[in-house]
Amino acid sequence: MCGPAPGTAGTHGADRAATGEMRMRSGQDSALLRRRAALERQWARWVPSPHDLPAVPAVCSLESGPTASDATDADAVEGDTAQPRADVAQSWVRSRAFVDPATDCAPAVAGDVASTWADSPLRGPIAELSDQLHSITHDAGFVAAVTDEAGTILWSDGGQVMRRRAERVGFTPGGRWDENHMGTNALSLALRTGRPSSVFSAEHLVEALHGWVCYCAPIRAADGRQLGVLDLSTTWDRSHPLAMSTVLSLTAAVEAKLQGGVTNTAAGVRLECLGAAALTRGGRPLRLRRRLLEILTLLALEPDGYTPERLQLAVYGDRPTGSSTLKADVSHLRRATGGDISNRVYRLTTPVSCDATDMLAALAAGDTATAVRLYRGPLLPGSQTPGIVEWREHLEVGIRTAVLSAGEAEYALDYGAKAPGDIEIHEHALRLLPARDARRAVAAARLHSALRS
Repeated sequence: MCGPAPGTAGTHGADRAATGEMRMRSGQDSALLRRRAALERQWARWVPSPHDLPAVPAVCSLESGPTASDATDADAVEGDTAQPRADVAQSWVRSRAFVDPATDCAPAVAGDVASTWADSPLRGPIAELSDQLHSITHDAGFVAAVTDEAGTILWSDGGQVMRRRAERVGFTPGGRWDENHMGTNALSLALRTGRPSSVFSAEHLVEALHGWVCYCAPIRAADGRQLGVLDLSTTWDRSHPLAMSTVLSLTAAVEAKLQGGVTNTAAGVRLECLGAAALTRGGRPLRLRRRLLEILTLLALEPDGYTPERLQLAVYGDRPTGSSTLKADVSHLRRATGGDISNRVYRLTTPVSCDATDMLAALAAGDTATAVRLYRGPLLPGSQTPGIVEWREHLEVGIRTAVLSAGEAEYALDYGAKAPGDIEIHEHALRLLPARDARRAVAAARLHSALRS
C-alpha cells in the first residue's frame, strides 16, 4: 500500500487506484529483484568459500564510511560495481572468522529457554502486545522474535508457513543469533550497534538466509540497559519500508510498558502532521517554521534516514539551494526538539512520536480501525515540498485501500468525513449501510456534494 495514487477519487477512482497499485507493485518487484541480484554478486565476491579466502576489501576498514543503518534500501545497491554497506562488510569480516557461510541452521543454546523467558522483564510487555504481534505475523506474513541481551531467541511467533521456514534455520526459541554464531543478520547488527538495523537477502553472511529480509531494533530498560532486540522477518520479496516503522513503534510500546507507560521518544516530542501541523515537547507547544516541520516529518517517516543529497531533493526539489541551507535547518531542528539527528545520513537516532508513523504501523498490522481513527486529513495540507507530496499520496493510497477493502461501513463514514470529495468512498459507504440505517442520509449528502464539485 505505497506509491503514487490520486489524492481524491472520482467515478473512476477505483480503476486509477488499482492501476497505480499494480504499477507500484511491479516497480517494487523489479527493484527488489535487481537489488537481490546485485547483492548476490557482492556476496560471491567478498564472502568466499573457506578454501578461497581473498584479501579483505578496503571498504571493510573504512573508518569514514557510513555507520550501521545509514544506508537506505533504495541506496544500498546501485549496481554491480557497488561495494557492500560498510556496516555489513565489517560484520562479514568479523563474523567470517567464526561462522561458515554454508551453515544451514542456528546453533541452540543449552539450558531451559522457557524458564529464562518466564523470568524475562520483556515477557509481560510482549504478552500485552500479543494481539498486535499476532496480527502482524499471521495476517501480514511475518515471523516475530525477541532475544535476550546475548542474542538468544527467547520468544517467537508466526503463521504456519513462516514458522516452518523459521524452524528450518533455527529462528526459534533457543536459537543463537549473535554475530559469532550466525554471522551478519539484523539481530546481530542491532545487538552490536545498539541501533535499528535491516538486513536484506545476500547481506546475510549465511547463504541459507538469502531468502529473508529482517528488521530489528534494540529494546532498552528504563536505565538505558539493552535487554535484547525485537525482530520482524519475512521472505525477501515482501521487503517493505513500513516494516521498520512497525518495529520501531512496537519497540517504543515495549519500552513504554517497561517504564510504566512513559514512551521512550526524543525528549517527549510529539508530531501531529495529518490534517494539520502541531508539534509539542513535554506537552508544551513548539512553534517551528513550516520548512523545519516538513524536514522533521520526512525524518519521522523514513526511519532509515536520508543521504544529504536525497533529503536536499526531497525538501527543495530542483530549486538552486546550497547544502549549507539544509545543514542550518537540520541544526535548528536539533536545538528546537532536543532530538539527535545523525550527520552523515540524516536520521532520527531516537524515534519521534508521530501520528503518521502510528497510522502506517496500524496499516502494516492490518488494524484498519486504528488507521482510520488516526487519519485526520492529508499529510501537512498545503505543503508542496516534493517529499511531503510523495508521502501524502503514499498515505492516502494506503488508507483508501484499507477502507475500500474492508466490509465496514463505519470505516467508510469516518474516512469520508475527512475526504469529502472522494466519490468512491461515499458510494462504498452507501453500499454497506442497511436500507433503514439513518446514516445513509449522511453518505448520500456527501456523495451529492462530491458529484457537484
